[in-house]
Amino acid sequence: MAYIGEPATDDNIGLNKKVSILTLRKLKEENEKFVTVALYDAPMAAMAKRSGIEVVLVGDSLGMTVLGFDSTIPVTMEHMIYHVEAVSRGNDKSLIMGDLPFMSYATPELAIQNATRIMQAGAHVIKLEGGEWLCDTISRLVDRGIPVCAHIGLTPQSVNKFGGFRVQGRDEKSARKLIHDAKLLERAGADLLLLECVPASLAKTITEEIQIPTIGIGAGTDTDAQVLVINDILGLTPKPPKFSKNFLVETQDIPAALAKYVQDVKHGEFPAKEHIFD
Repeated sequence: MAYIGEPATDDNIGLNKKVSILTLRKLKEENEKFVTVALYDAPMAAMAKRSGIEVVLVGDSLGMTVLGFDSTIPVTMEHMIYHVEAVSRGNDKSLIMGDLPFMSYATPELAIQNATRIMQAGAHVIKLEGGEWLCDTISRLVDRGIPVCAHIGLTPQSVNKFGGFRVQGRDEKSARKLIHDAKLLERAGADLLLLECVPASLAKTITEEIQIPTIGIGAGTDTDAQVLVINDILGLTPKPPKFSKNFLVETQDIPAALAKYVQDVKHGEFPAKEHIFD
């Protein structure tokens, strides 16, 4: 049995080398999928390492999955720092990505201050929601050595503006805007791009037209990676979203469910047609 902090061995197959931004770029260049999971504690983070999951996202989704809020809006920097610290203690190999919560990056100066706190808590990359308006902020962050994942499409921190959790980019005008934003965010220095709840064809176009790796959730099969929330993988979500899958129901335990998730992403079997928005 493997324990938190135990290195991978022949009997405990997992990540033997530390994952970096360069690792993910190389995987994209070699047309090999990588796997991301959103989780929030040290034991699950250790399981992710042993399962070979390249990226662990400590998302502000913890507001809904762990803290009982009805959105991500109430999540604070203190919440995020607490959980990033826990995850970093449990996993010394995966790339750890930490969300900046609602309004914690409203100005470039605030973004630098709060990104510093998340990085010092143990994150290797910070994630921001938004399009073109974020370009100056991203440029300033990367100039100071802080890697950035930009997040477009359905951005949950804007749920009140969207009027709910709705698929984005279905009409021609909004699709063009997302493509435009993706290119500008890459040019500003973003290292990764997360696409949430957009039509599969749009995600494919964006992935082909930018050089940085893309991570999809509800964005079809053609992104460079997939991400799911651990609660969805383990069937803990009362009303699971269309793009999710309960991997525990067809496996024997949590490690097997994570292994199945990794296998299905790597082999292109997840997401299947029923998880995709047209």
